Amino acid sequence: MPESMPEPMNEPMNETPQKVLVVTPHPDDADFWCSGSIAKWIADGATVRYVLCTDGGKGTTDPNISSADLSKVREQEQADAVKSLGVQELVLLHHPDGSLEDNDEFRKELVRQIRQVQPDVVLCPEPYRKNLAWHRDHRIAGQVTLDAVFPCARDHLHFEELWRDEGLEPHKTPTILFWGTELADTVIDISNSLDAKIKAVAAHKSQMDGRNEKEVQDFIKERAQEDVGGSGFEFVEAFRKVTFRV
Repeated sequence: MPESMPEPMNEPMNETPQKVLVVTPHPDDADFWCSGSIAKWIADGATVRYVLCTDGGKGTTDPNISSADLSKVREQEQADAVKSLGVQELVLLHHPDGSLEDNDEFRKELVRQIRQVQPDVVLCPEPYRKNLAWHRDHRIAGQVTLDAVFPCARDHLHFEELWRDEGLEPHKTPTILFWGTELADTVIDISNSLDAKIKAVAAHKSQMDGRNEKEVQDFIKERAQEDVGGSGFEFVEAFRKVTFRV
């Protein structure tokens, strides 16, 4: 008989960044994928800004609610979620759900956020999934965030007006963590912040699809165990880590 394959071993990320920028396409995306890490870092003294790119106004199967009304509900749910996590800032870009574009308008908005926050770490969706379906807003948000980090936020002549007119200095971000990746190489132990993650996800009541509280808890716990591998942790969040020379 062939020997069994060893469990995958992703590298633990143990350090706490001081300043964190989270770029989330829709309300609930970041909370599902990375809020355990965010809660852990905040408890350790990090400052965090969430940037919500779209209004979430298409994410429903309810034929009796308008997109405008749903947007209000979902943006409030995101505000409730970040409050529960202790996130210090929430910025709403108000793009229509499903309509993010890889263009200079969106890129400039994200460069502005990067230069304002001067983050040590940026978290956003993986733009390059091959074998699993991925919402177009996720793909585009990930790609535009990557391009905003490098090279656009780094070089003052990209969107020069941000430097000239708004006084926003260029910034070299050391690290991006992509969530939702098929190629995870980094895990963060969220064993002590899983409850905070559950609370943040549960704030998005409009997205629960009839699940009760226990079902939501079980779903999040199962997902947080899938990428544990040989890390030795009970619950993790997994990312693809990209680093830049600073």
